[in-house]
Amino acid sequence: MKILLSNDDGIKSLGIFASYEAVKSLGETIIVAPNTQQSAIGRALTLFKPLRIDLTSLKDDMKGYSVSGTPADAVTLGIFELLDEKPDLVISGINIGENIGKGELTSSGTIGAAMEAASFGIPSIAISQQVTRGDIKFSDGNIEIDYDLAKKILNKIAKNVLKKGMPEGADVLNINIPSHPESDEILITQLGHRMYNPIIETRFDPRGKPYYWIGGSPFEGDEIKTDGHGLKILKQPTITPLTLDLTSDLKSVDGWLQSNF
Repeated sequence: MKILLSNDDGIKSLGIFASYEAVKSLGETIIVAPNTQQSAIGRALTLFKPLRIDLTSLKDDMKGYSVSGTPADAVTLGIFELLDEKPDLVISGINIGENIGKGELTSSGTIGAAMEAASFGIPSIAISQQVTRGDIKFSDGNIEIDYDLAKKILNKIAKNVLKKGMPEGADVLNINIPSHPESDEILITQLGHRMYNPIIETRFDPRGKPYYWIGGSPFEGDEIKTDGHGLKILKQPTITPLTLDLTSDLKSVDGWLQSNF
């Protein structure tokens, strides 16, 4: 079995080391990740400048391949340049900070990397660890976090995927681990509404011209059976099966077109 690990926090992140520790016993494991923090880059690919791959020394004499691009770039180069054949599993994470809800789904670099792999027919897992401080979420990944439950669950889910394949209809399994879990029972959830309510902060440069920061406040009001409710209210690990097929109901569109305007 071959397993490819990537992330959007950068190759030096302690989260990707935790992933390695969780699954290294399940097969030959290779790390290919961006060389810098790439949060919120989504599934972007680098098309207008060259990419570089560097073999990099990591923690505990580990080595990984550092890519001067996005998470999706790293996964693509890992699959089609560094490996002789497609891996049996791609894991993106463990990300520092949760990835929940429909609102930020496609802006997540963690999920973007998993979706890129899934688009090539490769079973894929995105896994994220909730944190309660924004400065940790957007750090370089070297802040110590308790990954014990995340590693335990990742090992279990990865073992299942390698043995039985993906659940029917699922292309990506999106896993989120609470920062202070009240149970290790995994909840099967659907996507909630969103993760943040956007906040635009206006500032002014020395010449008086405005510039803007996009931020957000945590979204409240997660419905029962959603990832946000399970993670934040019940404080349990969640798993949400995702599909790449974003096609809506064809029949409803046909009726809409045929109706009188």
